[in-house]
Amino acid sequence: MPIVQFAPFSSLVQPSLWHKLSDLKIDVLKLSDHAISITGTYSIGRTVKDRETGREIGLPCNLSVGAEGFEEDHKPPHGSVVAVGSLKNYNTIEEFKAADKTALFNAEAQAIWDHVLKTRETSQLNRFLLITFADLKKYKYYYWFTFPAFVAKPAWEIGEEGWKSAAEELSDEQHWVQLRAIHAKLHTQTPVLPYFLIKKTPSAEGGVEIAPVEAYETFYASVPPEQQTIAFIDPSADPSNPGWPLRNLLAYLRALYPASTSRLRILRWRDSEPPASPNSGWKSQIGVLIQPGGEAAASTEGRPSAVGWEKNPQGKLGPRVADLAPMMDPTRLAAQAVDLNLKLMRWRILPELDLDKMSSARCLLLGAGTLGCYVARSLMGWGVRTITFVDSGKVSFSNPVRQPLFEFADCLDGGKPKAETAAAALGRIFPGINATGHTLSIPMPGHPIPPNAASQAQAKADVEKLERLIEEHDAVFLLMDSRESRWLPTVIAAAKGKIVLNAALGFDTYLVMRHGARTSSLSKGKDGKPHQRLGCYYCNDIVAPADSLTDRTLDQMCTVTRPGLAPIAAATAVELLASLLQHPEGLFAPAPPPTTNQTSTSESQDGLNSVLGTVPHQLRGFLNQFRTMPLVGAAYDKCTGCSETVLKAYETEGFPMLLKAFNDAKYLETLTGLDKLYDEGEGLLESVEWDEEEGEGDDDF
Repeated sequence: MPIVQFAPFSSLVQPSLWHKLSDLKIDVLKLSDHAISITGTYSIGRTVKDRETGREIGLPCNLSVGAEGFEEDHKPPHGSVVAVGSLKNYNTIEEFKAADKTALFNAEAQAIWDHVLKTRETSQLNRFLLITFADLKKYKYYYWFTFPAFVAKPAWEIGEEGWKSAAEELSDEQHWVQLRAIHAKLHTQTPVLPYFLIKKTPSAEGGVEIAPVEAYETFYASVPPEQQTIAFIDPSADPSNPGWPLRNLLAYLRALYPASTSRLRILRWRDSEPPASPNSGWKSQIGVLIQPGGEAAASTEGRPSAVGWEKNPQGKLGPRVADLAPMMDPTRLAAQAVDLNLKLMRWRILPELDLDKMSSARCLLLGAGTLGCYVARSLMGWGVRTITFVDSGKVSFSNPVRQPLFEFADCLDGGKPKAETAAAALGRIFPGINATGHTLSIPMPGHPIPPNAASQAQAKADVEKLERLIEEHDAVFLLMDSRESRWLPTVIAAAKGKIVLNAALGFDTYLVMRHGARTSSLSKGKDGKPHQRLGCYYCNDIVAPADSLTDRTLDQMCTVTRPGLAPIAAATAVELLASLLQHPEGLFAPAPPPTTNQTSTSESQDGLNSVLGTVPHQLRGFLNQFRTMPLVGAAYDKCTGCSETVLKAYETEGFPMLLKAFNDAKYLETLTGLDKLYDEGEGLLESVEWDEEEGEGDDDF
């Protein structure tokens, strides 16, 4: 009698599996190479008709694996059988190649065998192992499946008649009814039974009953062996070779029921739908399998040998490669690459880093000049996806060499608008960015608004647009050239409780600072200590911001700084935002005292640090000394930018209050009481009696 030949499983990997593996590798597995659970599915073998010859061609005996295989509650497609497995991902291609394939395979085969003997269940019979290496820079995935199947010794043989149509084998007038009944009963099973028993029962619906293979002893207690039919869902479309699942089913039966399973009547269930009419043929087949040697051939003393490593497309035992780069959307490739470098920080260095806080931060950049361009690039490096520029200028010929988002063509024909051009440049650098630009002139104290209706209406519209933009963003960067241009956004952002980062440049010095939270919003931190009252850009001033742009020479009109200063200040401002967002107190994060140094103990730093370190209030840099000095400035109750007096006046009066600040140079000083402070100071100086020592000249004091 001919020996039974089995059609091996052929892996069918969905691209979604590799996308999911990439996410798991970066976010969950990181450097771990421990095996994780995964499931695959297979279904009844399919055939397709050759258009030229009209012949039916069988498709491979596929086991499909996709991203859903990692989901515990995933429901497989109707009629599909679930196969459980493990995925083991290696960190390097060298580890993948050097893996002990024999040890891995034997461990999986032993796990199947032990499960059979211990539980007498069939749920692990189709167990598989997938080993992988994911090259996330090139989007190449090296993988190798093994589907362990036990080797029968001696081999199973099939009866002289071979595999016959189930309809012919039943050979009675009721075969149509019985096969339809089997089909109907299988479809009521959830999940689908991969293996099942059949017996004729005249009183049952359709004249047959089915049961799981686990019920072998009780189900067939009074059924003669020749009337027993053991069936399985056959993923093989080959009419001569049954699918791989039958191998382990036979081993299971021989291990648990050696006395009665040396001769078996096997039904290969291959009909996903019943034929349209009794005259149409059923695809399911029945054959009688015999293992020579009878009961003596069965033994549970040791695990049978097994086979199962999948061959590659060249027909050799070896791994396969999935190269997704050519088929992936370049925009998606860019997005994954941007996130990759950031997520790698969490593998070893900063596991607690919350990247979502950075990527979700909506950043408004007021100023699209040298600072604005460099701040935007640094924000993109941190994975920030929403960046908005505001600027009133156009690109000039002096800009492109210092401002990296512009090029020579942007200067032609009078120059393109800076804000919109910078936003477009970000989109070319990374298509996944949500970058927009707005040409907007920000009204300023010391720069009166002409009294005509058109000018007043335009100023009001500009203010309303700025208010709306600040409301729509989480962090506001003040990156303008003049001191007074920072006043209006300082007031609006303080009133709306937004994070404000300030960067200002000298020739070889810079200031980077964060504005403190509004005084009325302060309470106690998570540690129970009162929130720190940190000042804003104007808290050290005893005069209101005024016109600093009129009557300036050429060197005063241009930002004359050492070329390397702006990138340093911009990067510092972005890193300050990153540290602030990572701090549990956020906007209310305390600033370390100026005396804090690297030798401070962790106890003295308690509550001051985010996962990225301290969150200073101000940083003053001196490039001529290559030195950075952290400072802390307290909020001033007479500040023209963030005091409660100014904020309440703005919230109460709105645009009319702002108009007074723009038009009246003394308004803010009068509102906050700085004018009285000045008068008191002058009075004190006049009241001082200066002592003169005899013999001293009149020119000395």
